[in-house]
Amino acid sequence: MIPRMVGILLRRDRGAVLFGLAVAVALAWTYLLLGAGTDMETMDMGGGQTMMMPPIWTPGYVGLVFLMWAIMMVAMMLPSAAPTILLVDALSRQRSGSAPASAVFFGLGYLLVWFAFSLGATALEWGLDEASLLSETMALGSMLLAGSILVAAGIYQWMPLKDTCLRHCRSPVSFLVQNWREGALGAIWTGVRHGSFCLGCCWMLMALLFVGGVMNLVWIGAIALLVLIEKVVPWGGRMSRIAGIVLAGWGVATLVMAI
Repeated sequence: MIPRMVGILLRRDRGAVLFGLAVAVALAWTYLLLGAGTDMETMDMGGGQTMMMPPIWTPGYVGLVFLMWAIMMVAMMLPSAAPTILLVDALSRQRSGSAPASAVFFGLGYLLVWFAFSLGATALEWGLDEASLLSETMALGSMLLAGSILVAAGIYQWMPLKDTCLRHCRSPVSFLVQNWREGALGAIWTGVRHGSFCLGCCWMLMALLFVGGVMNLVWIGAIALLVLIEKVVPWGGRMSRIAGIVLAGWGVATLVMAI
């Protein structure tokens, strides 16, 4: 009777964590689908014609862009981190019988890394926009620069650092067993360390957002799907290498057309 009740509690605990992750991801995607509050203003030119007005980088707009990037990272990265967060929940319960709070704090630490990345991405977008290198869709207006990023992203898919970080993300069991720290701060710190490996794995893929358009939802979804496949699907490692070849080839073709 007791083992049966324990099993029911564990399944309920796992379901609660999964439900929380699903809600967070759904809300993030809903926010992006609604435009993330970054719609550009238009000016009436007369005769039924309008012109897009460039954004003014006020403190409020900077905060809005950072929020957009941060929520975008939740939408893109949290699904691929879900198996690890569930593993954290199981590990913490096995070691100390704690509630799902450990998984929540670990997930928070993981997202803190991507929020820091979002801050850097906001600064980069600001700089590119001030240099008139972004189009109205927040994509790079220079084919040379876009092609160079595609080539760099393709090459990075084959780099040892990418491979090391990806292997960690695909199999974090030994890392969690050896480095897990008890308590809320310990869980947050472990999440930050895991998120750092994830950042090392995916930062060049995130740079591709500037190629397809920062708010291009199809582009965002494609990159998020690639990240999910790389980390979760059994043949994700091979897919990473194939994607590298495709990106590098695409980049070379873009550079040739730009010359």
